[in-house]
Order: sequence, then C-alpha cells, then structure tokens
Amino acid sequence: MTTTTVSLSRNDYKVISLSLLGGALEVFDFIIFVFLSSTIADVFFPAHTPEWVRLLESMTIFSIGYLARPLGGLLIAHFSDRYGRKHMFNFTVLVMAMPCLVMGVLPGYDQAGYWAPLMLLLARIVQGAALGGEVPNAWVFVVEHTPASRRGLSLGLLQAGLSFGYMLAALTVTFINSYFTAEEVTQWAWRIPFIVGGILGFISVWLRRWLQETPVFVALQRDQALSERLPLADILQKHRSSVVPASLLTVVLTSTVILSVVVLPVIMQKEWHFDTASTFKISCAGILAMNIGCIIAGRIADKAGAWPTFAAYSVLAAVAVTMMSYAHGLGMSAVIAGYVLLGLCSGTIAAVPALMVRLFPSRVKVTGISLIYNITYSVCSSILPLTILTLYHNAHWALSGFAWLVAGTGLVTFATCRKGQIYD
Repeated sequence: MTTTTVSLSRNDYKVISLSLLGGALEVFDFIIFVFLSSTIADVFFPAHTPEWVRLLESMTIFSIGYLARPLGGLLIAHFSDRYGRKHMFNFTVLVMAMPCLVMGVLPGYDQAGYWAPLMLLLARIVQGAALGGEVPNAWVFVVEHTPASRRGLSLGLLQAGLSFGYMLAALTVTFINSYFTAEEVTQWAWRIPFIVGGILGFISVWLRRWLQETPVFVALQRDQALSERLPLADILQKHRSSVVPASLLTVVLTSTVILSVVVLPVIMQKEWHFDTASTFKISCAGILAMNIGCIIAGRIADKAGAWPTFAAYSVLAAVAVTMMSYAHGLGMSAVIAGYVLLGLCSGTIAAVPALMVRLFPSRVKVTGISLIYNITYSVCSSILPLTILTLYHNAHWALSGFAWLVAGTGLVTFATCRKGQIYD
C-alpha cells in the first residue's frame, strides 16, 4: 500500500503544510499554559499561599490535562481507523480551539473563588483529550499521503511544525511581557494568547477542509480490509508485541520534550533567576533550533535508518542537557548556546514517529499508536515536570542525571526492540 515515489510531490508538500500548520496552532493552544504558568498561578489561586505552592498548583493543572489524552485519543483513533482519517483530523482542532477561547475569558480567583481553578481544570481536560487524538492522527495522515522513502523527512517537517507551536507560544508571551507591564499582564493581558489561539484554531479547521482522505484508507475501504471488530481489540489480541517498543519510544520522546520545553524555562526563572523576557527569548532560540533539528534528523533517518538515528540522538540530547545544566554559571550567552545545542540535538522528536508508524498495520495504525503513545505520554507528563523541578531544587545534578537516564532508555530500546515486527 505504500507508494514507490522517491521524492515529495507538490501535493505531498500541501498535505504536510496544512497538517503542520494545524498541528502548530493546536500545540500553541495547549502549551501556552505552561509559558504563563506563573501568571496563571497568581490569577487562579489564593494570594495568601506561598508563591512556590501556587506555581505547583498551576503546574498540576497543566499536568492533569495530559491525563485526558488516553481516553480522548482512543475515541478519536477508533473513529479514524473505522471511518476515515480526515474528519477526525479536523475534529481535534475544533475541540482544542473551543476550551482555549474559554480559558481566555474565565474569571480569576478574586472573582469566582475556587470555581476559577475548577473551570480552568475542566478546560484543560478537554484540551488534553483533543491533543491525544491530534498527534497520532497527524503522524498517520502524513505517512499515508507521502512516499515511504521520504517518511523521515515528512515526519521531520511535521514535528518541526508541531515544535513551531512551542516557539509561537514563546514569541507571543515574549511580546506580551515586553509590551505590557507586569501589572497589566496579571490583570488582563495574559488572556490575549488564549483568545488569539482559539480564533486561530477555528481558522485552522477551515484550512483543513482542503485536505483529502489518505490513499491508504481509501484502499482499505475499497478492499473491505478495515478491522471487522473494535480496533482496540485487534491491538490487544494480535499486536501486543508492539506495546513495549512503542512505550519505550514514547518515554524517550516525552522526556525530551518535557526537558526542553516545559522544565528548562521554569528552572531558568525560578532557579537561575532570569527575568521573564530573557527566559522566553532564550526559549525561542532553543525551539527554533529544535525545528531545524527535527528536519535534519528526519532526513538522516531516511538515509541512515530511523533506529540508528534514534539511538544517536538519544545520547546527543543527554550531552546537550548536561552542558546546559552547567552553562548558567557562565552567563546568558552560554545558556543561549546551550539551549540552541539542545534544540539541534533533540532529533528524537522526529525519529520516534518514523518508528512508531511502522509498529502497527494500517487498519489499526491510529488506534495502536494512540493507545500506547497517549497512555505513556500522559503518565510521563503528569509525573516528570513536578518530579524534576522538585529534585532540581534540592540537587542540581538531577537535571543531567535524568537526561542520561533517558539516553540509557533509548539505547536499551535500540538494542532490544529494533528487530521486532515492522509494517509499512
């Protein structure tokens, strides 16, 4: 069912462009929360509680959003495998945009008391469910539209687009903190990214209407080769051998994203005492490098193979985190250089989906990826940010130590799982 075309066509680039644009906006809607976590902590929680407690409460709500990913992702994946990729691809953006817009107009603790954080939590849960369906569906949608020989590059471009959502969020918050006073940001300006993100999400829904159903799914329908029962039942009974490699791959990918995008900006502000504007400028430089790193890693995966690329980048990311963890003592220039290096060395973000899409057959591909990816991602994302921040507060070696633990996980995965069942 795979095409033998050796280069990306104009239509392939159209599919990738519209997919990554929608994905970038969806990631923006989801991740803007963490970039404004300190302000959200002040707005939605009692002022009399210690600042670090408010921050942990804010980060807890951020993390709980990930817990909704498995159920939402599984439901969306079920309909994607049974009734088509395209419609669910549009649906996830719509469900992400609505709560983002709602969060932009929610009352704070001073106006609504404890109802304020509860409403915020509900909105985050809905967002988590939508994002759980977006990423696996996006991987499969792009892969089923593009040549197998350019799978790494296609997914590298897609992952760069998703990473661009992180940078867009960082740029937006940088602008807000530069243009408005700290008092204005806390009073009302923090709402701007959520409102804008919601509006852009609706625009993305409109743009995705130009996408066509994937040729692979059309062929499955024509040949009546779709799963005859629940796709989840097929996964649990026929493809359990793919569970371990898919889980380990997701652990490495998740940990890389959490370290690069979630944990380091908080550490820069709370532990290294960088001001907010400087933190987000550094984040933008690092995330831009991550975008470039995804494309480079995707191209390498097409040439050298996804498994060797994954193993190499797992180690490179640990080296970069170690260097950056000691860079803050040398000044801001060293931190920027370290963050850029970390971004370029985060190629696992592109190598992992190139492997994941081959672990399950086409008729249950979205369900298989969504089940394992979202459960593993949710567990890691709910636990790791708070754990790493707490450990780092007491022992600064914990950051680099965790990075090398992730690298070890990547090497073990490469050594034990690379000869498993592979599907095109």
